[in-house]
Formats: sequence, C-alpha cells, structure tokens
Amino acid sequence: MIMNEEIPYAKYEPSYPRANGIEVLLIEDLIQKYRGVISSFPETPHKLEFYLLAYYTEGETEHLVDYVWHKVEKNNLVYLAKGQVNAFRFKENVKGFILLFTKDFFEMRLNDLSKETIIRLFAPHLFKPILQVNESSNIGDYIKLLYKEYYKEADGYNKSDTIFSLYTIILSKVEQIKRGQTFSGKYSESIVLFLKFITALERDYIISRNADFYAEHLNITYMRLNIVCKETIGITAKQFIDGFVILEAKRKLINSNIKSTELAFLIGFKEATNFVKYFKKLTGLTPNNFKSQYSYHHLI
Repeated sequence: MIMNEEIPYAKYEPSYPRANGIEVLLIEDLIQKYRGVISSFPETPHKLEFYLLAYYTEGETEHLVDYVWHKVEKNNLVYLAKGQVNAFRFKENVKGFILLFTKDFFEMRLNDLSKETIIRLFAPHLFKPILQVNESSNIGDYIKLLYKEYYKEADGYNKSDTIFSLYTIILSKVEQIKRGQTFSGKYSESIVLFLKFITALERDYIISRNADFYAEHLNITYMRLNIVCKETIGITAKQFIDGFVILEAKRKLINSNIKSTELAFLIGFKEATNFVKYFKKLTGLTPNNFKSQYSYHHLI
C-alpha cells in the first residue's frame, strides 16, 4: 500500500515552562497512554524536531532509527539527533525514560557541553544509535534524579538551573559510554575533515556521488579521504556516500507522494532506471517496494 500522508514531525511541546527546551517522560506512561490505539503516533515513523535519548531499564523490544529496527533491552540507550526518523514498538514489560532537548536548549548550553558532544550531536553517523550501558555506570541514577527534579512540585528560583545541570551531566555520561563503543573521541584532524566531508556531501550529493569529487574539494587525496572515513566511522568514503544518498532517497520517498522517476532526477540521476538499480543494489528493494513496505500500517 502506497502511503498518502507525509511522514509526521514530532514537535516539542513543553510540560514545564521553566525548563524550556527539555522534556522527560516514562516509556511506560506512553505505553499506557496509547494502549489499544491503532497506529499510535509514537509507534508510527516520525521525524524528530529535537534530540532524543531513550534509556531502557526493563524488558525487550525494538526501536526504529532511520528505517532500521534495532533490538533493545535493559540498559540500552538510544540516541537520536534532530532530523532522524524514530519510532517505538511498545510492549507491556518495557520500562525506561525518554529525554529530549531542543536546538534552542542545545545552543543555550553550548558553553557547558564538550566539543566532542557538539561534534556527535551534529554528526549522528559518528556513532551507533544503540549503546550498551555498563552495569557499573551511574547514568541511570542521574536520569532518575532528573525525572524527580523535573516533576517535583516545590518550585525554587534555580529549579531550571538544577534541571539543566543534570541534563549536562547526563550528556557527559553518554559521551563516556560512546567513547568506549565508537571511535576514540579525540578532536583530531580526521574528525575535522570528516565533518567538512559531511558538509560538502549534504550540499553537493546531487552533483556527484564520486569520492574523488569530495577529496578534490577538501584538497586531499582519495586515499586520505578513505582513511579519514575508516578512522571515524569504519567504512570507506564511497560506502558513506552511498549510505547518505540512500537515506536521503528513503526520506523523500516516505515524506511525499513522489514517484521514483521524479526522485531519480531530484537526487542527481540522469536516468530513472539507473536510480532504481542503484537503490535495489544497496537495499534489496525497488523504491516503490520500499515505500509500500514502510507505509504507516505495515510498520505497526
């Protein structure tokens, strides 16, 4: 079934004005709220207009990140950046916390966040979306404390500062976990080049899908660009380019009623048949098959 609606956006709607830019929820509260609701919004693929952390404390289920379902269980942390596609799959035994913060909050707290945190927030490709929290980690204690402070009835003139500070600590704790599970986290020349590569790719992917094109733009060799990509994300420049283009194609397919022939030209293919072959080679599906498979009701 071809989806007629555009993919919805999850917008920030504050529950506590004095902590503007932040929201803290229990996963079990969402499950209770949407129990029995067909195609409930949290379980329907939606693009985030904020940054999201989902910390699972009990149960096993799946979590959708950019059209890929990932298995999640106790002590798993899901970390999504603004603009990524998200969906939950609720089960009765699942518990945990959902933390979100907006771009405005992020910009307000720039001086409190490390350079590594800033890099990762703007480059989600640098790390896996599912992180395993070690049993010895105390990040769960800080998240629980944040939840208590967020909903504490007694107000104080510095309550929002307390909440902001706890959030900053939690983000720092997340960075510690990521450092052990992804690249080293050093603000190296490779990371600087990789971020420049992302910027160039976002601007010019319609013009070229050739790694040589971007290496020349960065004034480095093709070999150097490959080394940069392997050091930061573990894949070649061409693999990253293809993954980026496919993700953009998927988003455009889901977001509108566009036909694959029109989409081919929009993302830089001169022949629609070449786009279909490219898409199928990398995903195993034709664009139309993908759009049908990822319709709202199919995913639930």
